[in-house]
Amino acid sequence: MLINHPYRKNRLNKRALDDEIHFNNEERGKFVSSVYLVLKVCFSLLAVVSLIKIGYSSKVRVTRLREIQESFLYEKNRYQVLTGRFDDLFSFKGEQRFMKDQDQMISRDIIRVIWR
Repeated sequence: MLINHPYRKNRLNKRALDDEIHFNNEERGKFVSSVYLVLKVCFSLLAVVSLIKIGYSSKVRVTRLREIQESFLYEKNRYQVLTGRFDDLFSFKGEQRFMKDQDQMISRDIIRVIWR
């Protein structure tokens, strides 16, 4: 009767225990792998969402900076024109040039009086 032999029972129990441990290790390995996969997917989604937000914020910032630059260039050109006209007023015969500019602003049907 080999079945009732204590060595045989221990051997069967050990083999069953080894199979169970091996199975548990496989389950643990699959569980850990699935957890790592879920973490990778979550971090990837987080990275994609962050990149989209950064891209949108950068686009808004660049648009605002372009508007400011265009406004600055417009005001700079206007300042240069006005500075040139102001400097011309104090140059040689600048008063006469200024009066010519004023003549163009006054419509033809208005009487002009120039005091001297």
